[in-house]
Amino acid sequence: MITCKNPINDGWYADPEARFYEGEYWIYATRSRKYPEQMNLDAFHSADGEHWEKAEGIIDMSGFPHVYQAVWAPTIIDKDGKYYLVFATNDIHSDDTPGGLEIAVSDTPAGPFRAFLPDHGQLVGTFINGAQPIDAHLFKDDDGTIYLYYGGWRHCNVGVMKDDMTGVVPFEDGTLFKEITPPDYVEGPCMLKRNGQYYFMWSVGGWGNDSYGVCYGVCDSPFGPFEKDDQILKTDYDVAKGPGHHGYLQDHENPEDWYIVYHRRPLTETDCNSRQLCIDKMIFGDKMIEKIKMT
Repeated sequence: MITCKNPINDGWYADPEARFYEGEYWIYATRSRKYPEQMNLDAFHSADGEHWEKAEGIIDMSGFPHVYQAVWAPTIIDKDGKYYLVFATNDIHSDDTPGGLEIAVSDTPAGPFRAFLPDHGQLVGTFINGAQPIDAHLFKDDDGTIYLYYGGWRHCNVGVMKDDMTGVVPFEDGTLFKEITPPDYVEGPCMLKRNGQYYFMWSVGGWGNDSYGVCYGVCDSPFGPFEKDDQILKTDYDVAKGPGHHGYLQDHENPEDWYIVYHRRPLTETDCNSRQLCIDKMIFGDKMIEKIKMT
């Protein structure tokens, strides 16, 4: 049983991705610091869903010599006995800057994750459909197909990963990614599937202020279209502010129980990077998610 005991750890962390691997719950996160101090990622793992242990510096950064100022917003997926980690680097603002979405691989969920593509290649290294190449989310469907959702600067793209995970499969028109930007999208895409329906979630507002939160839409296709249903996570001035950029966990012992894993800022903090990892219950209705009560 997962326990909502917030925050789950000491220190400032953000942008969590969560999975259940090899008998443990795992949360991968950005070190919430100023550039260039966030030059690796940490992970937290727990066998009981309550007590978390840190795995520090999970990436072998020697395989990414072009990275000079930021390593952030991880996502991970298992495939054929390997673990593939995608993360953003350098916070690029143009196609002329090195960085974007990187991909690394490991034999274990704890790493070390090593560069997967030859010659320090990026999984996505340019702006496509206006989307800054950040905030990746890997989603595995019931048939094993792996989708890559990503995008900042108010644009979201989706592509289908190749079987060897070296890139995405071109669509029939030759494009690599389709834009699926829902209303008010800013960043932080996240997808889950429940009872045959695709629940697409995304962050809205500004990550550095109290307007940050999470909205969602439901569709019967992983490509959408996703219309905004409601904002399910927002600032609560009795608890915390600026909650968003989340992942999720399904209780391994009680699969009907789902939890949102997200970051938020304590009420007493004004620094944008003062963010903590938290877990709260996510309750579903008929093709809907109830508003989340932060604890």
